[in-house]
Amino acid sequence: MRQVRIRSSEGPEFDCLLAAPPGTEARPAIVLASAIHGVDDDIRGIADAFATRGYIAAAPDLFWRSVPGRLARDDPRAAPRGQPRLEKIRAGERDLADVLAMLRREPSFNGHAAVMGFCYGGPYAVLAPRRLGYDAGISCHGSQMLDYIGELEHAGRPVCVIWGDEDTFAPPPVRDAYRALSSRTKGVEVHVLPGVKHGYMMRGNVNAYDQGAYDFSMSRALAILESLRGDPAPRSARKRP
Repeated sequence: MRQVRIRSSEGPEFDCLLAAPPGTEARPAIVLASAIHGVDDDIRGIADAFATRGYIAAAPDLFWRSVPGRLARDDPRAAPRGQPRLEKIRAGERDLADVLAMLRREPSFNGHAAVMGFCYGGPYAVLAPRRLGYDAGISCHGSQMLDYIGELEHAGRPVCVIWGDEDTFAPPPVRDAYRALSSRTKGVEVHVLPGVKHGYMMRGNVNAYDQGAYDFSMSRALAILESLRGDPAPRSARKRP
């Protein structure tokens, strides 16, 4: 696991955690779009879990334009740095495109990548396959998701959305809208896990972490990544700037 600097399409550089297994075997990658606390120990642990299973994992600092780096859960700067929300998410799309360009320079990258988003980062699981050249998306306890549901009407690529039924950031109308969408849209799957709260993937969130929900979400992400192990993308696509 190492820290790399990525030259953004806007000019400045930003930090990105990169975890990759040894060897040159061609493999897919997963990009972790963090919650508002940034690339903290929870995100690092998830990146390491994917790397130990044979995948490349990258976790960019999506907050470099405002308050960069990881923040403690009780840091008062955390919530404001994600506002105004839609504007910040839009800016972060450029970062995910830049991360994908960086991955294409990795010798072991097979040209296929998914995004896994958590809370603040959840919308990127919808946007990245639709707009940014990613092959799939997985959203875990994503928030602000109703603003992006229209992106999935003609998804065409696998998107998996997972919430707990006690997630206050995804009330019943939001979950119902996504369930209805999944029933008519190929490739979109929605899971609502009973008795699970917002933030269930984060071990540091002692009031919400749920081992069963974590394991289920990892299993879905790993299954999607395994489906991306197929034939490597053409080298011209892998090295696209």
